[in-house]
Amino acid sequence: MTRTVFLAGATGAIGRRLGPMLLAAGWRVVGTTRVPARAAQLAAIGVEPVVVDVYDAAALLRAVAATAPEIVMHQLTDLPAGLDPARMAAAGLANARLREAGTRNLVAAAIAAGASRLVAQSIAFAYADGPLPHAETDALAVAAEGRAGITARGVASLEQQVLAAPLAGLVLRYGRLYGPGTGVDTPPAAAPLHVDAAAHAAVLAAEHGAPGVYNLAEDDGTVLSEHAKAEFGWSAAWRWPQPGA
Repeated sequence: MTRTVFLAGATGAIGRRLGPMLLAAGWRVVGTTRVPARAAQLAAIGVEPVVVDVYDAAALLRAVAATAPEIVMHQLTDLPAGLDPARMAAAGLANARLREAGTRNLVAAAIAAGASRLVAQSIAFAYADGPLPHAETDALAVAAEGRAGITARGVASLEQQVLAAPLAGLVLRYGRLYGPGTGVDTPPAAAPLHVDAAAHAAVLAAEHGAPGVYNLAEDDGTVLSEHAKAEFGWSAAWRWPQPGA
């Protein structure tokens, strides 16, 4: 039987690339969007759309239960189009709320639905100041002031919830994204990560790797990604589509 993934955030920068990759790997993909008009976009590529707001805990619980997924993927973000600098301060607060309250609802729904694995998007640029490159065991900047601290505390909440849940929880700490749909065309200065390589990591994590935290970025001396390479054979050079895909 075809196995099912519940993809929360299917129309985000990573979600849009991830859906087709999961389908190509043989998964049935049920993807969420908050915007009814985007449901047709998902259906057109073979993703079964569900219109639901992650903050509506009861509706989310019903949606995940109806899907009966083996895997739940948390690719939810709340970012402005094109990463508009004028709106990024507000986005920091919105993302922190999403990482805390939204994650709580999604984890609860995954557990109630009997999912065996939860793969969640985090970031690899919320570390506290310290020697580079950062490993997954380095501290996050939860004591920092201002936007950096808000971001790090939101990240810490998301990660703690995923790792403490009674299922196999994998946290993917993505570097700074670039590529199609990200609003950034060229690699950022520190910890760059192409969106295709980011999405492919989630495909691999659906079936491989022990529960835990994984850095994912190009090898520029900012973070170490050796754990992901060893556990599920990830490569920052991967691009979609691959020859023969």
